[in-house]
Amino acid sequence: MFNDIKIGPVTIHMYGIMIAMGFFLALMLTLYRAKKRGLSSDYAWGIFYCALIGGFVGCKLLFILVSIPDIIQNPSLLWDFRNGYVVYGGILGGILASYIYLRIKKESFFTWFDLVMPAVAGAQGCGRLGCFCAGCCYGRETDSPFHIIFTNSAFAPNNIPLIPTQLLSAAGDFLIMFLLIFYASRQPKKGRVGAGYMILYGVGRFVIEIFRADYRGSIGPFSTSQAISIGIVLFGIILFILAPRLVEKKEASASGNAS
Repeated sequence: MFNDIKIGPVTIHMYGIMIAMGFFLALMLTLYRAKKRGLSSDYAWGIFYCALIGGFVGCKLLFILVSIPDIIQNPSLLWDFRNGYVVYGGILGGILASYIYLRIKKESFFTWFDLVMPAVAGAQGCGRLGCFCAGCCYGRETDSPFHIIFTNSAFAPNNIPLIPTQLLSAAGDFLIMFLLIFYASRQPKKGRVGAGYMILYGVGRFVIEIFRADYRGSIGPFSTSQAISIGIVLFGIILFILAPRLVEKKEASASGNAS
C-alpha cells in the first residue's frame, strides 16, 4: 500500500515501523500492568529480551520447516533475513524462551504468561497493520464493496480488489487484547488469561486463513497455519482446565516444603 516512504535519501519501511511499534506497545503495556500488580520490572525486561530472541529464532525455524522444498530449490532463502518468517513460530519460540528464563529465575510462569499475552495480541495487531502497508498476507479476490486495491505492492496482486485480511487480522488482535485485559480484571484463576489468548487467537487465525490467498504451505486440507491453529486451540482448552490445578498443586507442594 505505502510501505516505502522516501524522505530525501532515506527510505522508511512502514512494515518495520509497525513491527517496532508492536514491540514498544507490548513492552509498555507489560511494564504498566506489572507495576500495578507489584511485579518486578526487571523480569518484564528479561521476558522482553527472551521473547525477542526466541521469537526471531522460532519465526525462522518454522519457516524453514514448512519451506523445505523451496529451500532445496533455492538455498539462499536460508540467509534471506528480510523475508521468510512464520508468526506462529515466533509465538511458540517467544513463549518457550520466556518459560526457560522464568524457570531459571524461579518465577511463576503462569503469573507472567497471563500478564504478557494480552500485550502480545496488541503487538500482533500492530504487525498486521505493517502487513497491510506492505501488502503481504493478502486476501482473496472479491467483488464485495468491502475490499482493498493495492497499486504498488511487491507481494499482493496489484489493481485487483482483495479481501483486506490484514485489517481484519489487526482488528481481531486488538479485540483479543482488550478482551483479555478485561477478563484479567475479573481475577480469573492463574493460567486462564494466557490460555484464553491461545483459544481466541487460534480460532481467529483459523478463520482468517480461509480468506487469505498467499500460499503458506498445507497439511492435508488445511493450510499449515490452520493445522497449527487446531493444535493451539486444543492445547489452550486443556491449559484453561488444567492450569489452575497445576498452580494449586505447586503452591501446596511449596507450602508443605516450607513447613
